[in-house]
Amino acid sequence: MSHYETLGVAQDASDEEIKRAYKKLARKYHPDINPGEDAAEQFKKVSHAYEVLSDRERRANYDRFGDANGNAAPGFGGGGGFGGFDFGDIFGSFFGGGQRGPASRAQAGQDALIGVQVTLEEAVFGVTRSIDVRTAVVCETCNGSCCEPGTRPTTCDVCRGSGQIAQEVVTPLGRMQSAAPCGSCRGFGTVIKHPCVTCQGQGRVQERRSITIKVPGGIRTGNRIQLRGEGEAGVAGGPAGDLYVEIKVKPDSAFERDGDDLTTNIAVPMTTAALGAELTIDTFDGPQTVNVEAGTQSGTVRTLRGLGAKRLRNGVATEDRGDLRVVINVETPTKVKGRERELLEELARLRGEDKRSGTVRADAQAGGVFSRLRGKFGGGHA
Repeated sequence: MSHYETLGVAQDASDEEIKRAYKKLARKYHPDINPGEDAAEQFKKVSHAYEVLSDRERRANYDRFGDANGNAAPGFGGGGGFGGFDFGDIFGSFFGGGQRGPASRAQAGQDALIGVQVTLEEAVFGVTRSIDVRTAVVCETCNGSCCEPGTRPTTCDVCRGSGQIAQEVVTPLGRMQSAAPCGSCRGFGTVIKHPCVTCQGQGRVQERRSITIKVPGGIRTGNRIQLRGEGEAGVAGGPAGDLYVEIKVKPDSAFERDGDDLTTNIAVPMTTAALGAELTIDTFDGPQTVNVEAGTQSGTVRTLRGLGAKRLRNGVATEDRGDLRVVINVETPTKVKGRERELLEELARLRGEDKRSGTVRADAQAGGVFSRLRGKFGGGHA
C-alpha cells in the first residue's frame, strides 16, 4: 500500500489535504484513544506516511523513486533502507528508540442508534421530544477511574510503570531485544488492586437516561439526527460515542406528503360543484377557505401557498415552506327518489340532457376525464 493510500488521499493531493487526512487518522488510531495492537501499527504507518509526504523533497523522491523513506535513490542515503529492509522498523522497537510508554486504559465509547416516530404535523413544523435510552454512562461511584473510592492504580512491579518488558527477537541482524506489552499490567503500566464494585472496574455502567432532542421541521422518514457525545460512555473515562436518532413519520389520515408539499382530498356535492361555494377546511395551520368555483369538475386542484412542510437545508429547518394541494372530488348521488328525481329530470330536460340512450363520441365529451387529461398534457387526437 502506498503512502497516499495509507492516508486515503490522491497522489496530487495538496499539502493541506494531506495534513487534514493525517490529523483525522492520527486521532482515530492514537494509542491513548485506541490501545489495540492493530491500531498502534496503523498509527505508526500513518505517521510515517505523513512524515514523508509532508516534506516536499522527500515526497518528490518518493514519487520519483518509490523509496518508502523518500530518499534520493532506493537503498542509499541518510536514514534510508538497505535492500528493501527498513532499519527504522528494527531500531524503533529497541529500548530508547520509538518506545511509546504505557498504554492508556481509556477507550472511546461506541455510537448508538435508536428510532423515533413522529406525526406528520410534527414533521411539518418540527418538535422537541424527550426520549429514554438505555446505554453506558460514566460510573458515579468511581467517576470513571475504575477504582474503589479512596484508592488509585499502583505502579506495576513487573515493568515498573513502563507498560513494556524486554524480549529477545530474531532479526536479519541477529538476536536483539525489543519491547513487548507487559503481561502483568496488560501494557498499562499500573495495576488496579481495588476495582470499583459498582462498575466492575470498567468506569461505566448501563443505565436508562432521558435525552431531549430537537426534531427540525421538514424531517422525513429515514433522516438521522446526530447527537455528539450522547452515545455510550467510554471505558475508563474515555470519550463518549455519538447517538443517532432515525426518524419515522407516521401516516396521516387526512394529508399525504409529496416532498415539501402536502395533499388532501375533499368531497363536495354535485350541486355545490355546479353552483360554486366557499368551503372551510381544517389544516395544520388551522381553518382555511377553499374557493369552489361554479362548474368545478371532479379532480380539480386548488393550491394553498406556503401551507406545506418546512424546507430542510443542511439539517436546519428554514422559514420557507411547501404548498398544500386540495383535490376536489365531486360526489354524484347514488340513490335519487321522489321529488329529487323529478327535479333532476326537469333539469335534464332544460339542458337537453334527457336522453336515456344513444351513442356519444369520445371527442365530444368536453368535460370528460380523457378530454381534461389531453388538455393538461397538451395531447391531440390520435
